[in-house]
Amino acid sequence: MNSNLHIRELKEGDFEALFELFKEFTVFERRPEALKNSLSKMKKESEYLKGFVVETSEKKLVGYTTWYLAYHTWTGKAMHLDDLYLKPEFRGLGAGKALITKVITLAKEMDCYKVKWQVSHWNEPAKAFYISLGAEITDIEHNCDLVLT
Repeated sequence: MNSNLHIRELKEGDFEALFELFKEFTVFERRPEALKNSLSKMKKESEYLKGFVVETSEKKLVGYTTWYLAYHTWTGKAMHLDDLYLKPEFRGLGAGKALITKVITLAKEMDCYKVKWQVSHWNEPAKAFYISLGAEITDIEHNCDLVLT
């Protein structure tokens, strides 16, 4: 990874910059209208927001990953990697691999059976990256979202 970049656990002081990255990610995913989160909601629900951030030597956040624990009836405890995003100009420097490696390492330390995540069907570079890590990408299931508001 580029020596000007550092990965650390995210903290509440990151929320403002992190929320800007959330917005960027929705645009990258071609779904900016899907963002329903807010800074106040993040602060209210901070106990559920777990992850790592990538920051420059100037302490500017340029990427993040978020995760949560889940229980799968077929396999037991698992870690769900919710998002992994890097600003475009910081891709290809090893930060993405370092972020996902942090999540995988943490999942192993927490004795999880697997790490699970999603990738957009159109995102071929991400698919190739995940396959290079040994991930299996299937089309067995579809997302089902029931909005409760």
